[in-house]
Amino acid sequence: MRVADIIKGREQVYSVQTGTTVLVAARYLRDKEVRATTVCNPQGQPVGVVSQSDISDQVAASDRLPSAVKVDEIMSPGLITVTPETPLKDCLRLLEQKRIYHLVVIEEGKRLCGMISAQDLLRAWAADEKERADFMQAWAFPSR
Repeated sequence: MRVADIIKGREQVYSVQTGTTVLVAARYLRDKEVRATTVCNPQGQPVGVVSQSDISDQVAASDRLPSAVKVDEIMSPGLITVTPETPLKDCLRLLEQKRIYHLVVIEEGKRLCGMISAQDLLRAWAADEKERADFMQAWAFPSR
């Protein structure tokens, strides 16, 4: 399985622009029901990731005003990216090595395709294993 297998059914790519306040970003995450989003520059190129934990650790826990802090100040700027063709096992390796929970998906030319999470990988593997088990059960115990 590859990243494309996870993102193929997604219709919208979530992101906020640099300069967005943490307050707006927090509401965006809540409204979209996601835990992290890509931060893009005005040209639409990904430059970082901001997550709920960034907001809680660097703003709320530090008693900073969310409407006065920009996502640029708290985002994780070292983008760890994959392409739609990246195998899922390579994604898991990256998450483990970098100790992160989200990967930005980009195509050639740095066009943003979305983001995948550790939870997405777990769901994909669980579904794949269930399909294999169902196949083996049907093969071993055919209906009469």
